[in-house]
Amino acid sequence: MARFVYSMMVSLDGFVETPDHSLDWVYVDGELHRFINAQARQHEMFVNGRRLYGVLRVWDTITTDQPDLADYMVEFAEVWNTKPKLVISSKLQEVGRNARIIHTPDVDSELRLLNQQTDGELDIGGPMLAATAIRLGLMSEFRLFVQPVSIGAGTPYFPRGVRLGLRLVDAYRFASGVVYLAYQPA
Repeated sequence: MARFVYSMMVSLDGFVETPDHSLDWVYVDGELHRFINAQARQHEMFVNGRRLYGVLRVWDTITTDQPDLADYMVEFAEVWNTKPKLVISSKLQEVGRNARIIHTPDVDSELRLLNQQTDGELDIGGPMLAATAIRLGLMSEFRLFVQPVSIGAGTPYFPRGVRLGLRLVDAYRFASGVVYLAYQPA
């Protein structure tokens, strides 16, 4: 069985993006990036929705011979480019290296099948895809990187109308003021 983890940057007021899908409020320094890199190394696969995958595709273009990039960025690109990626989308037609698309209107069945047929940690990314996994009771861990900013509105980290009992399993405060919180279902 898979172990689904949902890891996103979150504003203090609980949003993962602004109403116009902007992430201009997110701050990631070297310390935070290295922490994320270490977690990413543990993933068997990245499972993304179309929009988040589109944001992350920038990592396809980064190579280890780019001297102007910080070492932690090159490190993440190496992790991203070596791990398999699955994009669940009804609209996307093309993906980058080491990725495949599942075109389906039945996301519920695909996530259940993925859960049954895959071992290890799967990073499920994108609030809409994660909301489906949450509603199905498939999420094993919630990893929030709480940014010290309130954005007022946007897409919530947790889906509306879903009540979850959670227990804190890890926490860390970064020098930047970002706070990492990890929860598992109670």
